[in-house]
Amino acid sequence: MTRRVPLPGADELFRSTVPISARRRMPEPPSAPALFDPPPPPPAERPPRGTPRQKHTAKITVYVSDEELLALEQARLALRAQHGVAVDRGRVVREAVAVLLADLEQHGDESVLVQRLRREEGR
Repeated sequence: MTRRVPLPGADELFRSTVPISARRRMPEPPSAPALFDPPPPPPAERPPRGTPRQKHTAKITVYVSDEELLALEQARLALRAQHGVAVDRGRVVREAVAVLLADLEQHGDESVLVQRLRREEGR
């Protein structure tokens, strides 16, 4: 005899509390328009975007200074407080990478990334 307490299964935990007969009569809720998403630009002009929050297949580790981490967190909080955009730090980083890579592809030697990295090297 085991001493474990039996726990409910997933089907019990996530079951619907609405009776089946009522579910058949319930109309589908209308989809609400997004409050903060502007309409997408035409396909030819759409810039590359970072991936939204989802399960990603690859991972990298990036080391940052205390000041950089604080600045990233302050940017995340400003996005939420001042712009109504609630995202995590990873999403901010993915968007920043997407913007920099698009700038590199479009402007090459004159891109922000190349200019900043050259400045660091002293060239």
